[in-house]
Amino acid sequence: MFIMKRIYIVFLTALLYCSACADLDVPPPNVVGDETLMTSVSGMKVYLARMYSRMPFEDFKYQAQWGLRYDGWLNAMGIEGTGEALNRDGICRAFTGEDTPYWKDAFILLRDANYLLETLPKYQSSFPEVTYNHYLGEAYFARASVFYAMARRFGGVPLVTKVIRYPGESEQLEVPRASEEETWNQVLADFDQAAALLQPTSPERGMANKYVALAFKSEAMLYAGSVAKYNESVSGRLTGTGLKTGVRVMGFAPESWQTASRKYFREAYLSARQVITGGGYSLYNRKWAAGNRDAQYQNMVDMFSDLTSPENILVKEYVYPTSTHSYDAYNSPYIFKSPLASGTCPTLDFVELFEGFDRYADGTIRVTTGASNTEGDYVLYNTPMEFFKNAEPRLRAYVIFPGDVFKAKEIEIRAGVYTGATPVKPLFNNYSYATAETRYQQLGAYTQAPKSLYLSSREGNGQENVPYNSGTITAAGLNGPFYDNGEGCLTGLLGRKWLNPDPSFVPAEGKSAQPFILMRYAEVLLNAAEAAVELALAGETSPDGADLMQVATSAVNDIRERAGATLVAGTITPDEAGRNIVRKERRKELAMEQKTKWDLRRWRVQHYEGRDGFWGETRNKDAYSSNARYRFRGLYPFFSTQSGKYFFDARFQWVSLKTFEYNIIDYYFGIPTGEVSKSSVIDQQPNR
Repeated sequence: MFIMKRIYIVFLTALLYCSACADLDVPPPNVVGDETLMTSVSGMKVYLARMYSRMPFEDFKYQAQWGLRYDGWLNAMGIEGTGEALNRDGICRAFTGEDTPYWKDAFILLRDANYLLETLPKYQSSFPEVTYNHYLGEAYFARASVFYAMARRFGGVPLVTKVIRYPGESEQLEVPRASEEETWNQVLADFDQAAALLQPTSPERGMANKYVALAFKSEAMLYAGSVAKYNESVSGRLTGTGLKTGVRVMGFAPESWQTASRKYFREAYLSARQVITGGGYSLYNRKWAAGNRDAQYQNMVDMFSDLTSPENILVKEYVYPTSTHSYDAYNSPYIFKSPLASGTCPTLDFVELFEGFDRYADGTIRVTTGASNTEGDYVLYNTPMEFFKNAEPRLRAYVIFPGDVFKAKEIEIRAGVYTGATPVKPLFNNYSYATAETRYQQLGAYTQAPKSLYLSSREGNGQENVPYNSGTITAAGLNGPFYDNGEGCLTGLLGRKWLNPDPSFVPAEGKSAQPFILMRYAEVLLNAAEAAVELALAGETSPDGADLMQVATSAVNDIRERAGATLVAGTITPDEAGRNIVRKERRKELAMEQKTKWDLRRWRVQHYEGRDGFWGETRNKDAYSSNARYRFRGLYPFFSTQSGKYFFDARFQWVSLKTFEYNIIDYYFGIPTGEVSKSSVIDQQPNR
């Protein structure tokens, strides 16, 4: 819970005045002083609580489009142009910037961390050495986290590593942007300092320890190594110097990128291996059973709410009613609408990452008997769930399939009812990107008499009723899709991950209290695997003597076994194919955890020329994109009254169609213009 106990509220309120500005050091009167805060464990809990309340953690209170505002309004997962999920609102767009840039708040937290590092030594005698060191480690961890959050947004940033005193000389009050390489080196140094000083286990639940620091270091160094390497894959090299200072604020120099990339991948590998071999963490397998798909599915559902999970490395806890969020209120199926619904609707493109489906020759999921979804007849199913009977249990834990059960209710999802003869031919003769904006309600089967396709514009009076078996059936199920209401199911699929599955829980704003896992052991395994492959690709020897490819293979197979997926045959190879196995596994395992949007950026695969690798595997980018723009597909179930069975249609998003756009310039966010205009030393990005 980040130690925000109610007994500290008074102290914390007073402390807010101590560091209200990033560059002022004039304490107002009548506030809690250093001699109170920094001479006792209770006082230090208050100080650390403030720091943790400002940490740039991306959990339920983070919305990518809006930035780190810590309010969580409309929060949904995987909707940042990653292909994981779609949302009806304007917040569903490619991750090219944040409305609230992480700049001013960053320097406030930096000041708190630096102040602790400079001031606590005066009171060292108040604490046992191990406790004193741990508090310093917390400051380094906070500072590393800030620089990491800034570096992956902006590249080189001002490295404020001491308290800036005011008043002072002008040259002391302004710190120019460092080079990107210097910035990543500072991230590395601060995480190393944190890991060296922090205790092996957290004195307070929800706060850092040695292995927390090492786990985040492994993630940060993967980002640094990837940027150093894959900036070179972008046309013209993605780098440049600032106009005011001439510093390489973006990218790496031609003579240093290879050395830097190898160094960072080595650091990522070693820190991940330390967590794996010494941290005492393990994958969550409490309900897992070999060969039991239901048990494997339930195991992965439960692990996201079990606070005692051995997989949890750092967790943001919530407690009702004092500390809550609203994820269920915005993302539950339509039948649980309170006040909104269906905020996270997974895509067919995401589902295609997973095993357990028949496929066409191009790898897309088969919905007809022909060679493509424009040929043959639709395959008919007795129930919608029959379509998913062989799907990975992990996928079922992340996605609510049409007809599956959630909160003890069958989730009815139906795009429409077809009354024409069987066999049923494909509804469209063209499913290409160019025809994405052609909708089902424009088909002759719907608009012309005699009508054979029934759809619903909305719930209630917007439902079209179809005669069936001496009664009627609604065109759309209880959860949609409704073609004129984006609060129903947009894609034929709904998100399950992170939702509270308790049937007795009634979702509403500010009523959710499930935890958010900021870092878990599965990610550390994947960090080690990816770093191992990258080192092998660079011709590096193993930093710890272990077989790099065996480390990668074991990590991926441990995760796949838990997921109910097929194990990698043989050993992952030290080439791009091997690297892509790890990338794809990462996309699957860490989906909807605020990770993928950063992975796509560091791999440099989101702009058109690099988009063949967008999915962690080679796919034809022209099937879902056109130049800078791209779109995602849904999987829409229809009921055939003539057969009494269901068929599925694979089509670009039907309701609230979203078109994403991403260009090379977007791999670095722009520096806030106000910061650039008022400063003689803060450079804007070279390409803006």
